[in-house]
Amino acid sequence: MVFARSTRLFSRGRIPALTMGAFAATGMAYMAIRPEPKKVHAEQKLSLWESLPGENMPVNPGFAKLRGMAAEQRFRTALSESNGKNDFDVVIVGGGIIGLATARELLKRFPNMTIAVLEKEREVAAHQTGHNSGVIHAGIYYKPGSRMAYTCVRGAELMYEYCKQNQLPVERCGKLIVAVDEKEHKQVERLYEIASLNGVKDLEVLNSEEIRKLEPNVVAYSALYSPNTGITDFGLVAQCIANEIVQSGRAEVKLAFEATKFEKRDDGRIEIWGAEPNQRGPTLKVSAKNVITCAGFYSDRVAGLAGGDAGKAKVVTFRGSYYQLKPEYRGICRMNVYPVPSGGGIPVGVHFTPTVNTRRGIQMIVGPGACLTFSREGYDFMNFSMKDLFDSMTNMNLWAFALKNPSLSIGELYKDLNKRAFLRAAQAYVPGLTEEMVEESFAGVMSQVFENGGIAANDYILERNLMDGKVLCVRNAPTPACTASLAIAEMLADTATEDFKWKKEEDASDEKNGAQPQPLAVAA
Repeated sequence: MVFARSTRLFSRGRIPALTMGAFAATGMAYMAIRPEPKKVHAEQKLSLWESLPGENMPVNPGFAKLRGMAAEQRFRTALSESNGKNDFDVVIVGGGIIGLATARELLKRFPNMTIAVLEKEREVAAHQTGHNSGVIHAGIYYKPGSRMAYTCVRGAELMYEYCKQNQLPVERCGKLIVAVDEKEHKQVERLYEIASLNGVKDLEVLNSEEIRKLEPNVVAYSALYSPNTGITDFGLVAQCIANEIVQSGRAEVKLAFEATKFEKRDDGRIEIWGAEPNQRGPTLKVSAKNVITCAGFYSDRVAGLAGGDAGKAKVVTFRGSYYQLKPEYRGICRMNVYPVPSGGGIPVGVHFTPTVNTRRGIQMIVGPGACLTFSREGYDFMNFSMKDLFDSMTNMNLWAFALKNPSLSIGELYKDLNKRAFLRAAQAYVPGLTEEMVEESFAGVMSQVFENGGIAANDYILERNLMDGKVLCVRNAPTPACTASLAIAEMLADTATEDFKWKKEEDASDEKNGAQPQPLAVAA
């Protein structure tokens, strides 16, 4: 190959003939004198060091602070004590806010439990948790008696308290859900009834003049006013929870660990194999007595790997693009301003939301839409995955939804591509908004499950008692999952205690109040 390349260069006049000849002679001389590779014979005994650099050394305080004492200790002693294996009582697959909150709840209840959280990305809260409006929902939209309604109302109060205790940015700024005409006003009245049944407090139905007093730029026939709706930075909350659990000394958050195989060992433990995404190695491996999966975009696929039915409760993802007000116009509103829901379960509509987000600052954002993605991580229109698109196109429940809501399906795609059409939805109730006032901001992706007949699942879905009762899978947890995360964690801890037959040690759920909702749905 060397000579062939040299000949080509010579023929093009790039290397003089003399140079070519010298080069060829050098190559032949090297081939003649190069040493034979040293062979290791079977009888040859290798001399192996008993330890490697960094092993069994004093504690690394910086490492322990960042990753927790348990992770630091395992790092120093992995080779000598456990041959690279990591064994825990519980492994949670998914480092979004639900997985992290569940780990925190289990650590509170069971003071001797060890936990590992596996996260595919190189940071926690990389997807749905870190890319949303940041709204702490009050519990207005959700079916009375459902787990979604119960956890939203309870979770909102838990979230306010958590942010207060940890001095995180949070504002109880309020929310208006506006009707532009008398026809839409019926939706406002209906939402008032639903929210009241869910236990949402301090609601009011306002007329146009009362709306103007709260938000002078909003023009509407009526509105449902929720003073207890607020905003926070859920990505920051998730990071705080992650720090809290690793500092317990009994838990680790393993980043860049994409779970690829679940296997039950002879001793009854579940072994999870994985690797860093898009890398061939090294192979990563942990084991646990029990496993809980909270895998977001990939909840159906991870459940399939863990013994569940990947063909049920299939995930479909939608992109929500946001604009933000330019600095000189960001005071156009002070609170969340939403339209009445458009129907079909997706979306809630283009709305105004103030933010206290550490990435985007104190800002007023407008959005999102709800456009079907061509990739499960489709943050841009051009992001494309053949596997993800095939899964969506062969999902009959998605097709049923699209056929039931053709204007919604086509309209959301059009709004995603057309700024003017996008803003027109917001101008319906804030007519003073113009294109010149806004600039592009971020995009988020949300997961959704559609049930038989094309109905957007309106409650959380679990698949229980997999792999001989060792595994519990969360199959559907869309909005208001961030708001509800601390309450969802309570429920998952209750469910896991029942399924895995754990002996209750310190049950922190004694503080719960109100009537208990119906059991979580099971993937069907």
